[in-house]
Amino acid sequence: MDISALSSVTSNYVKQYAKENDLLGSETFKSVFDSAMEQVGETNNLQNKAESEEIRFALGESENTHDLLVAQTKASVALQYTVAVKDKVIEAYNQIMQMQI
Repeated sequence: MDISALSSVTSNYVKQYAKENDLLGSETFKSVFDSAMEQVGETNNLQNKAESEEIRFALGESENTHDLLVAQTKASVALQYTVAVKDKVIEAYNQIMQMQI
């Protein structure tokens, strides 16, 4: 496939198009990205809490199996959710990359 015809499309043209159509500085992607990073942090915190409960239970500091099970379940559900979101993001990225211009 000959792509030499695309040489006229420069980054300046793309930037000007984005500026004219108010696509620069859009907070949409930033807010989605920040939300995703916050979710990853929350998942990490839940994993750490579950691990802490496991250690407390193993050392005999806690005999409450309910708290242990709840912490493990919360961590598991959060991890499954995070992985599902990651899979959907990768799927969307692959679809975008397959689009022909």
